[in-house]
Amino acid sequence: MKFIFLLGGFTGFALTAFTGWCADRAPDRILLDAALGCLAGAVLFRWFWNVLLSALRETLVARHRAAAAVAVPPAKTK
Repeated sequence: MKFIFLLGGFTGFALTAFTGWCADRAPDRILLDAALGCLAGAVLFRWFWNVLLSALRETLVARHRAAAAVAVPPAKTK
């Protein structure tokens, strides 16, 4: 999870800094905007990673339950 947080922060910083540089903004504004972009990118990547892990976990549990239901033979009734 630390890697995802760092990757999101770097992506947010780089994207915001590049956008500010292309818009010919002052260097102090570029760095301020990039710092805020770093924070926003890190938080958004962390949120998306949690959503992705939750969906993966739910899928694995559903597959496990389906496999367990198929593996158990039906009970005999008299």
